[in-house]
Amino acid sequence: MDIRKVKKLIELLEETGVAEIEIKEGEESVRISRHGSAGSVPAPAVHYAVSPAASPAATAPAAPATAPAPASNSADQTITAPMVGTFYSAATPGAKPFADIGSTVNVGDTLCIIEAMKMMNQIESDKAGRVVSVLVKNGEPVEFGQPLFIIE
Repeated sequence: MDIRKVKKLIELLEETGVAEIEIKEGEESVRISRHGSAGSVPAPAVHYAVSPAASPAATAPAAPATAPAPASNSADQTITAPMVGTFYSAATPGAKPFADIGSTVNVGDTLCIIEAMKMMNQIESDKAGRVVSVLVKNGEPVEFGQPLFIIE
């Protein structure tokens, strides 16, 4: 295996914070790990994969705690996240939010941006009305189906 490829793999490991990486090309294989002993490597790799999924899930129960409020009032409608990503309330930092509490929105109006895999996805309203609540803060991770806005 080319030494330049190995150096790139090491750089990738450092940039991403991954604990271990293994690449096989034909009969050649390379395993690069942040840990000295091979016996302790699999557990940190598993914990790393589980930790990011656990932290957004920990924020998800907080949102459903506020979700019963729209169920009590049938006039309220919830806008949910159509994908997993990072929530942004405005096009640029410091800019005016697309939709804020008290603002009126129409069908097709941009409510927010969700960044997923370095792609900025504009989330449009499928309901018309007044924004009663914004359930997510700017820059927070969101899960698929997580309530973002309540519109009445």
